[in-house]
Amino acid sequence: MPRVCHFTGARTSVGNRIRYRGRPKYLGGIGLKVTSCTKRKFKPNIQTMNTVIDGSPKKVKVSAKAIRQGLVAKPLKRKYGYTRQQKQQG
Repeated sequence: MPRVCHFTGARTSVGNRIRYRGRPKYLGGIGLKVTSCTKRKFKPNIQTMNTVIDGSPKKVKVSAKAIRQGLVAKPLKRKYGYTRQQKQQG
C-alpha cells in the first residue's frame, strides 16, 4: 500500500534544501548567496487506523491532518452496538 492518505490524498512530495551564505543587505552586507541546493522529501504524517467506510470497518492509511479535521469515523468497539443500530432501524 503506498504512503497516501485515503481521505485527503496527501502523499510524499519533493522540494529543495537551500543553504545560504553571507550577510543580508538590510544588515549592511552584500546579500545572501546560495551555496548548495539539494533535493529533499516532504512526508506527511500517515497512520494506519480502523475506520468506518460504507458502513463497514476497514483498516486504511490516514494523515494526522485528516484525523484532526474529523474526516475519520472510528468503528464501535463492541459488536452489540451494531445490533442496537439494526434494531432501531428495523
